[in-house]
Amino acid sequence: MPEKTGEGHTGNRQGTTEQRARAKVVSLEEARLLAKGARDAGRRVVVANGAFDLLHAGHVRYLAAARDAGDMLFVAVNSDASVRGSKGPLRPVVPEGERVELLSHLGCVDWIVLFDEPTVAEVLCALRPHLHAKGTDYTPESVPERAVVAEWDGETVICGDPKDHATTDLVATILQRFSK
Repeated sequence: MPEKTGEGHTGNRQGTTEQRARAKVVSLEEARLLAKGARDAGRRVVVANGAFDLLHAGHVRYLAAARDAGDMLFVAVNSDASVRGSKGPLRPVVPEGERVELLSHLGCVDWIVLFDEPTVAEVLCALRPHLHAKGTDYTPESVPERAVVAEWDGETVICGDPKDHATTDLVATILQRFSK
């Protein structure tokens, strides 16, 4: 197996696009070690999270802005079970494997970790990022995990463009246009 370089890539640039994309997906323990190594090297670690169902421009702008806020971006992605728990039995539209694959092809994403829990608190505690980035549908005060991040003097930041995009809205548009 190729050695991880700490940049969201493997040391071996051979293999299929799918294999290279899969190399960004790490376990929570691997993510913890990567984040610790980055912090120890003086790099600023950022965690962004979400379901990323039906990837759209708002997601990409949020993740690009999150990456711009630091040196290494971990994206914590809700598993299918976690999405169903928070958004209902009809979600996600896109299964977790495909959502992760799409995200892994974004250059701003260094590492991806899936999580099953209802909140991202466990991932944040493991990675102890300098920044927890959330989209503009939040304020720093409304982010549920802000107190968790403050425990190690981390900061909750809001980034991305105005909340003009949502998967729910995309689904509604698709149904309206194509159900006639």
